[in-house]
Amino acid sequence: MGEFYNPDKLYKGGSRNNSLINKKMIFRVLGVLLFIESAMFLLCAAVSLCYGEQDYQYFLYTILLNTLVGGVLLICSRGAENRLTRRDGYCIVTFTWFLFTLFGMLPFYFSGGIPSVTDAFFETMSGFTTTGATILDNIESLSHGLLFWRSLTQWIGGLGIVFFTIAVLPIFGGGTIQLFSAEAIGVTHDKTHPRIDVMAKWLWMIYAILTILHNKQL
Repeated sequence: MGEFYNPDKLYKGGSRNNSLINKKMIFRVLGVLLFIESAMFLLCAAVSLCYGEQDYQYFLYTILLNTLVGGVLLICSRGAENRLTRRDGYCIVTFTWFLFTLFGMLPFYFSGGIPSVTDAFFETMSGFTTTGATILDNIESLSHGLLFWRSLTQWIGGLGIVFFTIAVLPIFGGGTIQLFSAEAIGVTHDKTHPRIDVMAKWLWMIYAILTILHNKQL
C-alpha cells in the first residue's frame, strides 16, 4: 500500500502539513471573489438610484454581508502559500458557484421581488449558468436594479465566473490552469494551458465589445 499512498508525496515541502487541499489559498480566492460580486451589487445599486427606486438599499444590505464574509475569509487566509493544485481548483469552483448564487439571490429575496428562498436561489443559479429557465411570470414587474442584476448574472455566466476571475485577478498565479481545468467542460488540451490567462482576457474583451455594439443597435 505504501507505493499507492504516500502522504509525503501529496505536497512537497510539508508547509501544508500534508493536507489534501490548500485551505488558506481557497479562502483567499473565495474572499476576493465575494468582493468582486460586491462591486457588481454596487453597480446595480447605482442603477436603482438613477431610476429613483428604493431597491438600492437591498443591494447595500447584500454588499455588507458580502464584504463581511469576504473579509473573514481573507483574514483566515493569512499566510497562504500562492499555489493551487487541481484538487484546490475543484473546491474553488464548487464553492464559487454556491456562494455567488447564495449571495446573489439576496437582493431578489430582500426586496420581495421573489419572496421564496428556493425560487430566488433558482433564479440566480439559472442566470449564472445561463440555462434560460425562470420562475417569474412577469419579469418586467421587477425594478430596474433587479432587472439589471438578473441580466448581469447571465452576462457573467456567459463565459463562466471562474473564467472571468482568471482574466482579471493575477492573485492566482500558476493556479489558473487548475481553475480552468475544473471549470471547463469536456476534454481540454495541454497546449491551451500556458496561455489560458491571456486567452481569458481576450475572450472577455471580445465579449464586452460585442455587448457594447449590441446595446448601441438597440
